[in-house]
Amino acid sequence: MGVSSLDVGPIWLTLQLAGITVMILLTLGTPIAWWLAHTNSKMRVGIEAVVALPLVLPPTVLGFYLLILLGPNGWVGGPIQAIIGSPLSFTFSGLLFASTLYSLPFVVQPLQSNFESIGNTPLETAASLGASRWDAFFSVILPLSRRGYLTATVLGFAHTLGEFGVVLMVGGNIPGKTKVISIEIYDRVEVMEYTQAHMLSAGLLLFSFLVLLLVYSINKKLPVHVS
Repeated sequence: MGVSSLDVGPIWLTLQLAGITVMILLTLGTPIAWWLAHTNSKMRVGIEAVVALPLVLPPTVLGFYLLILLGPNGWVGGPIQAIIGSPLSFTFSGLLFASTLYSLPFVVQPLQSNFESIGNTPLETAASLGASRWDAFFSVILPLSRRGYLTATVLGFAHTLGEFGVVLMVGGNIPGKTKVISIEIYDRVEVMEYTQAHMLSAGLLLFSFLVLLLVYSINKKLPVHVS
C-alpha cells in the first residue's frame, strides 16, 4: 500500500481535538492556577493532587472511569442522554471532555508556577493606582505571564496530540468521529502497514521536537519576572 493511501482524516481530527482542548484548558486552567498560586486554603494540597492525578494515573484507568462516567448510566452521560438522546461516550464531545481532564496538569502547573513567580506586588501596585482586580489582571498580570501561557499552550497541545489510552477507551475507533492519529498508528501497525505508521509517527516526533524547540527558544528571550 503506497504513500497515497495515507488517510489525513485522523490528522485533521487530532488537530481539531488538540486546538479546542487547549482553548478550553486555558479558560478553565487560568482561574484554577490563579487560585492555587494565591490561596491559603487547607484544600490546596488536595486540589493540587487531583489536578496532577493524570500525570501518574495509567491512561487506561482514567479512560475506563471516564467511559463509565460518560456512558448512558453515568453521572454525566445519563443526563446528557436524557437531553440530547445519546451519551457522550464514543463521540467527539466525549473525546474533548476526556482530553480536557487528561491534559489539565500540563496547562495548570505552568500557569501556577508563573503566577507564583510574579507574586502579589504587581497587583498591589496596580491597586494603589486605582485599578480594579480585573483591570490589574488583564493589564498587568497577563503581559507578565507570556512565558507561562506559551509553555501551557504548547504542552497542552502536544500532550493532546499524543493521547492514546484515554481516547481509545472513551472514543473507540470510529473513522471521522473519534479516530485520532495515535489510534491510526496503532491500526497501521496491527495490519503491518509500517510505512504509513512510520510516516505518522515520524511526523508526530518531528512536530513535537520543533514545537518544544520553539517554546524553549522563545522562553529564553522573554524576561523572567520574580516577585
